[in-house]
Amino acid sequence: MPPDIAEIEVIAPNLKRRLSGVTATIARLVPIQAGMIGIAATGPGLPGHVPHLPLWRCFVLSRSRVRVWHARRNTEMLLGLILKHLFQRRLKLLFTSASQRRHSRYTRWLIGRMDGVIATSQKTAAYLERPADVILHGIDTEAFCPPRDRAALRRSLGLPEKGVIMGCYGRIRAQKGTDAFVEAALALLPDRPGVTALVMGRATDGHEAFLAGLKDRTAQAGLSERLLFLPEVPVDRIADWYRVLDLYVAPQRWEGFGLTPIEAMACAVPVVATRVGAFEEIVIEDTGSLVPPDDIPALTAAVAPWLDDAARRGKGRASALARIAARFRIEDEAHAIVAVYRRLLSGSQR
Repeated sequence: MPPDIAEIEVIAPNLKRRLSGVTATIARLVPIQAGMIGIAATGPGLPGHVPHLPLWRCFVLSRSRVRVWHARRNTEMLLGLILKHLFQRRLKLLFTSASQRRHSRYTRWLIGRMDGVIATSQKTAAYLERPADVILHGIDTEAFCPPRDRAALRRSLGLPEKGVIMGCYGRIRAQKGTDAFVEAALALLPDRPGVTALVMGRATDGHEAFLAGLKDRTAQAGLSERLLFLPEVPVDRIADWYRVLDLYVAPQRWEGFGLTPIEAMACAVPVVATRVGAFEEIVIEDTGSLVPPDDIPALTAAVAPWLDDAARRGKGRASALARIAARFRIEDEAHAIVAVYRRLLSGSQR
């Protein structure tokens, strides 16, 4: 049933048809926030379970109440300004920024006209030229949780029941550091016959040759049976692929936020990550290791002790799970954002 427009206090636009991180964020958060405040998403490409308002309705909203327009892209900030100033809708404009680089002049102009700004990490906030609420992403700890029987799960997925398995998941491209993970694995596996490495994801247009090169390097090293390249799986199946791991590696050279370490840690998997995105705010010493981006020797050296020390992995598992429960639940993220909505609706300033 579509939401009652008279009850809608917040609109979350999604002006991109293809699946993206922003779309996934809206799909995760809005259904939870709907239990806290009147909220609906608008735009194409959203799953059916997300409360949805047809885009055309935004142009004829009643002026009887103030609403929050929560943009996450430049196009959505621009549309919010058009609705507010050209169509005279009563809107408070909010923008969430995940970028960790200096914004273009145009983006700075748009951000300067927002009534509020959320940054997804302290690093992101440092690139904004105005105060922002820092709210880190959270994870659904019911969907992402430790396995009941890891050996049985590994068996069902065609993986070795025994031994150590490390993984690197996501889009396959240089920005994501997939080659850094592969190079580290090629250096580590020959002396560790009980270790298997998994690369899972999709090489989109323009990155197929990059993936083919990684597979060739692996074949030349004679490690194709232990360094496996697996196809991308649907979102509702990815948690199982974290649950089979002993170690997750996030080798990105650049990242806006980066959810994969949170997803892995929620499944009780320690993480070795680069110092990009929000990783420094997620991974701490008890839950994993941090290394500089684009430093393959440092990445290799950081991964090795986690592969070799079962006791360390055991402590890392418990610490990772505890950190997610304490700091990174999606309910906490939803509550924090709703608090910003209510402040804007009340007319209070940050």
